[in-house]
Amino acid sequence: MSVRFADVSVGTQLPAQTFPLERVNLIRYAGASGDFNPIHWNQQTAVAVGLPDVIAHGMLTMATAVRVVTDWLGDPGAVLDYKVRFSKPVVVTADAPTPLEVTGVVRSMDSSDQTAEIQLTASVPGQTVLTKARVRVRLAS
Repeated sequence: MSVRFADVSVGTQLPAQTFPLERVNLIRYAGASGDFNPIHWNQQTAVAVGLPDVIAHGMLTMATAVRVVTDWLGDPGAVLDYKVRFSKPVVVTADAPTPLEVTGVVRSMDSSDQTAEIQLTASVPGQTVLTKARVRVRLAS
C-alpha cells in the first residue's frame, strides 16, 4: 500500500497506535543493538542511579514510535528524515507492559518533491516522552 500525495493534506491524522513495551523487548533490543547498559535491564542498577525502574532504550522508543508512519505508508523506505527530542524516559516495570501511545498528523506538504512532514506525539500514561518528533516522507505520485 502506498499513500498518494494527492490523497493527503495538512491536518491528515495517521491511525493512532499503542505499543506495549515489556522488559523482554528491552532485552531483545539490547541484543540486536549491542547496548547492554544495565539501566535497561537491571532494576537494582537503574534505581541506584536515580531512576524509578529500568528504562527503555531511547532508540527503541524512537524506532517504535515511527512505526505509526511506516505502517501508514506501507513502505519504510519512504522515510527521508526523522528527528526527535527525548523528553522523559520510558519506565518499564516488571508488573505490566508500558503502553507507548503514538499519534501522527501531517503538518506540512511540499508539492515540488511530493513530500510531507509528519509530527508525532509519543507518550506513556501521563507523560509525553518524545517532543519535536518530525518525520519527513516521500509520498507516491
